[in-house]
Amino acid sequence: MSTTELRAAPVAARPAMPAPRAAAYNDRVVIQFSLATVLWGIVGMSVGALIAAQLYWPDLTYGVPWLGYGRLRPLHTNAVIFAFGGSALMGTSLHVVQRTCGVRLISDRLASFVFWGWQAVIVAAAVTLPLGMTQGKEYAELEWPIDLLIAAVWVAYGWLFFGTIAKRTTPHIYVANWFYGSFIVAVTLLHIVNNVAIPAGALKSYSVYSGTVDAMVQWWYGHNAVGFFLTAGFLGMMYYFVPKQAQRPVYSYRLSIVHFWALIAVYMWAGPHHLQYTALPDWAQSLGMVFSLILLAPSWGGAINGMLTLSGVWHKLRTDPILKFLIVSLSFYMMSTFEGPMMSIKTVNSLSHYTDWTIGHVHAGALGWVAMITIGSIYAMLPKLVGAERMHSTKAIDLHFWLHTVGVVFYIVAMWIAGVTQGLMWRATNADGTLTYSFVEALNATYPYYLIRLGGGLLVLGGMLLMGWNVLKTLADGREPVVDAVAAPALA
Repeated sequence: MSTTELRAAPVAARPAMPAPRAAAYNDRVVIQFSLATVLWGIVGMSVGALIAAQLYWPDLTYGVPWLGYGRLRPLHTNAVIFAFGGSALMGTSLHVVQRTCGVRLISDRLASFVFWGWQAVIVAAAVTLPLGMTQGKEYAELEWPIDLLIAAVWVAYGWLFFGTIAKRTTPHIYVANWFYGSFIVAVTLLHIVNNVAIPAGALKSYSVYSGTVDAMVQWWYGHNAVGFFLTAGFLGMMYYFVPKQAQRPVYSYRLSIVHFWALIAVYMWAGPHHLQYTALPDWAQSLGMVFSLILLAPSWGGAINGMLTLSGVWHKLRTDPILKFLIVSLSFYMMSTFEGPMMSIKTVNSLSHYTDWTIGHVHAGALGWVAMITIGSIYAMLPKLVGAERMHSTKAIDLHFWLHTVGVVFYIVAMWIAGVTQGLMWRATNADGTLTYSFVEALNATYPYYLIRLGGGLLVLGGMLLMGWNVLKTLADGREPVVDAVAAPALA
């Protein structure tokens, strides 16, 4: 029967169309992770604002050991990376894998264990780090019992994710899942290798590595934590939510595959650029620099692919603040992935290393790329999960966008200026070879920029508090969650 005949036929004479079978997706765990993302974002950024204030007012928490800068700073990094970022990655990946594979997660109990196990890791970090219990490794401070818990939760998460892909009803594996999958596999390897330690008590251990080898392993881990935890996983987020929100297919699916393999092949080798002008062999330093420069090509290729997805619908940026979050995050991603390779060049690194320029670079990526793509994705995903038509207040989302964007710009510009000032003053010499400036003089010159940095951080924190209010109101607006059909296309 033709389409015309079908429309003209009486209802009783039409062939029965099979009703789309509802896929009873496990959205409970996705909602849990989404709410945890917002909560830990507020907590982590609050700690960040506190330590930024301590840099301007050093006596702010004087006399309280567990509120000292040296203890709160690792708490801040762990909270924003692993609590805020980790919850976002787990929540969105479990959302995306179900919809792109057209199946429910393989186990509700395993999903629950992954959520509560990860929250237990976060709480353990929040208790031990302020008490000074730490391995002293950047982004890997947690002691060995917590590392074992992380390993158990991570294996369960990987089993949940890849097991769901294995039972998919769609023959194709959408590219977002490639990025999420690489993030899970790479972080497993990084965590195990860098945290091999000899216990020396219930909450103390010593690394099996020593000296330069320990430094090399640590920054192989540290940079690839950025590369796979803070880049590959969030690119999976980008490849799903940007086309979804724009209602456009990915600009070039072929480019997305090239982007994936180029990024995966190159990123693992860039870690030594953190150790320029150290005891690391010169050839290893140069190797890290070369691979960092090569990284510019796949990084920009992926970002341009995401931006060009808006071809023909750029006008939506005027009315859709969620899309603004997603697209501007790609602008910060491009800026960070240009700045990083440039800073790995030895001549540039001699100026930038150990200065606040590095802090500005890190936060351009963390607040500009990671936080903005996360916030946009949560705003895009959450209403449908809780049965609301949209987020409670679109105006609040738009205000959040401007608070966040202005805050990030204040923060990174202040740190760029402070960092370049520090680098120039530290290496300035007199005719007789003595240093022109003392360290205190350099500190005095950069001191005002710490207040600007704090102001930028408070704007970002204010935006997160506004998001928390909007999320709570959206939960109150929700009714029955919207259920997708099981035959989910790539952008269902």
